[in-house]
Amino acid sequence: MAQATVLIDGNNFYASCEQSLDPALIGRPVVVLSNNDGCIVARSAEARALGFAMGTPYFKARRELEQHNVVVRSSNYALYADMSQRMMSLLEAHTENLEVYSIDEAFAKLHRPTHESLRPWAMRLRARLKQDLGLPIAIGLGASKAQAKLANRLAKQIPNHAGIFDLGQCDQPERWLESIAIEDVWGIGRKLAHWCRLRGVTNARLLRDMPSGELKMKCGVVGLRLQRELRGEACLPLDLTPAPKQETCVSRSFSRPITNIDDLRQAIANYVVRAAEKLRKQQQRAGALTVYTRTSPFISTFYSQTASIRLDLPSNDTSVLLKAAIPLVEHIFRPNRDLAKAGVLMQNLQGTDILQAHLMVPMTDAQHHKREGLMQTVDQLNRRYGNGTIQWAATGLKPSWTMRRERLSRAATTRLSDIPVVHTDQRRPPAIQSRQAQHSAPTEGSG
Repeated sequence: MAQATVLIDGNNFYASCEQSLDPALIGRPVVVLSNNDGCIVARSAEARALGFAMGTPYFKARRELEQHNVVVRSSNYALYADMSQRMMSLLEAHTENLEVYSIDEAFAKLHRPTHESLRPWAMRLRARLKQDLGLPIAIGLGASKAQAKLANRLAKQIPNHAGIFDLGQCDQPERWLESIAIEDVWGIGRKLAHWCRLRGVTNARLLRDMPSGELKMKCGVVGLRLQRELRGEACLPLDLTPAPKQETCVSRSFSRPITNIDDLRQAIANYVVRAAEKLRKQQQRAGALTVYTRTSPFISTFYSQTASIRLDLPSNDTSVLLKAAIPLVEHIFRPNRDLAKAGVLMQNLQGTDILQAHLMVPMTDAQHHKREGLMQTVDQLNRRYGNGTIQWAATGLKPSWTMRRERLSRAATTRLSDIPVVHTDQRRPPAIQSRQAQHSAPTEGSG
């Protein structure tokens, strides 16, 4: 049996997550904003139909959004990450092999039975995702990753295909490839698309059929691999074991400019805490770290500065990383500068399976295991009861510079305090009330 490559993609994922947790939003136009409520980064199908474009600054679109009664939400990353994990877990149970490609996309492999269609399987999977998570998905099937990408795009564009398109079993595949512009082909950027159009290559079919030698001179083996993928040759295997990360970065823009060193220390401390959590989740330790800050790039007195330190003993212990990072703040801070952003970069990452001891940093096995147990306990409590349940004093209590999210929805899947409360009707039928009255009536002689 031949194998089919499948691309499963959550439709309007951020907006769909908001609608899933708040059924009152279903059928209404919804947009989700970026950090600090800056610009539109996700739109429901209803909002897209109204003509709101991706990347539109919120302050420019605000009045029009209000006129059309569009629901506006701040980015709720805790909710989206949890819904993504739930979606991927469900997909793993219904596919043979799964590669998580992004927060809302996954490639999979399936055996294609002879003379049988995979459409019934795809319909069952879409129904299961909608029933269990309330998330709509599009499913594209092809002989390769590139074909699955094109099929997924067609599944979203053609309503009568009900979110499913199989490029391996469709009528007139040439016509469908011609309907996809060269700019919409997976792996084709703006400059390469311009180069192709200068040579008359305007769609996916023409790219597939153009002379391979000419494409190789421009793009090398990467271009040839893409062309072969479009022809149905599976050149890109599923990445089932992603390579360990080389660096981990945590950075944010401030809701207001920072002008004093104490606020910058708190910001760097917050980002170090988050970076340490990421390292422990990735089962890695950092051998070096860098902190940086900058002003807005749109002002004439632009300022940017970084400072780095190498750790004697690689670590993912929050207290160790804070002790190394906080002194660096004095090297990057400058008075009378309106700092707009700061960040922390964890570098020289290595796995937690091996730790090379250091003569100048004595630590017994008992001490090491004690610190690891403490970090695990902190992470578990924060996961169970919400971020910040246990916090480090260096991060401050309620910083005024934190990211602006004025329209944030509840994180009902990850925070106990955000779980919706259902109030039942306290009124009971008269017969039940009378029986209860009989049972609760005081007997004669009772005190």
